[in-house]
Parts: sequence; C-alpha cells; structure tokens
Amino acid sequence: MSAIAIHLVVSDPDSAAAWYEAALGAEETSRLTLPNGRTVTVQLRLGDTALAVAGEYPQAGLRTPASLGGTPAALRLTVPDADAAFDRATKAGASVFEPVNDAFWGDRTGQVLDPSGHRWAFDQHVREVPAEEIARQAAQFFGSEAST
Repeated sequence: MSAIAIHLVVSDPDSAAAWYEAALGAEETSRLTLPNGRTVTVQLRLGDTALAVAGEYPQAGLRTPASLGGTPAALRLTVPDADAAFDRATKAGASVFEPVNDAFWGDRTGQVLDPSGHRWAFDQHVREVPAEEIARQAAQFFGSEAST
C-alpha cells in the first residue's frame, strides 16, 4: 500500500463508488452505512492506494469541488494506455478537462472531471526527454524563461 491515502468528498458516496469502480477500476473494500441506510463513507482500493469517498457535509466544511466552483488539484494516475483510460472514464460519465495529448515532458496525458468535480489525469510515459529540452519547452509553453 502507498504512503498516501486519498479521501474525496463527493455528492453521493454510493454513486461515486460505483463510478470509481467502472471508470478507474477501483475495488470496494468496505463501507460505513447508518441505520437509516445513508452511506457515510465507502473505502476503495485503486492500485496500491486507499481511496475513500464520503458525502458532502457543508456544516463540517466538507464540500465537493463542483459545489465550490472547481478544484486547484489534479489526481494523476500512471496508466499503461492513457487513451484507453481516458475513454473509459468519459464513457462512464466524466467530462473532458484536457483531451489526451503528447506532453512536452514525455508523457501522453489527458484530464477529466469526475461527476463530483475532482480532476483526474491519466499519464502514460512514452519517451525520455532531457531536462534541458523540458525547460525549453516549458519556457515556450508558459511564455517565459525557464531554467534547469
């Protein structure tokens, strides 16, 4: 298991767990359900990473990115085929944030927003790029000087 665990606030833990299973291949490991049938948290495993999804609870400051107007963070998954992972996620209902492309740092990558607004990137390493080349490309991309 990895040293980091991910805990995401989602609009509906049951639907989100089903989405992460269908779109990302996550596997459910446990869930906490109240006597009234409301699911509080679903624990999943995504590769070697623990992924928990819990419902929105604004009174405690737990809000989805969609309810906050977006997210500044992206969760990045290294995958053997970025195009296939991207297609699987969009077919499961993700919206396109950035289409799959060949990035200047040597990855094939694309990003989606899941139904709760969390951003996921699918990265497939396709070529080695020297640090000097990455710096030059970054300077062109960002419109400024970059140094190594």
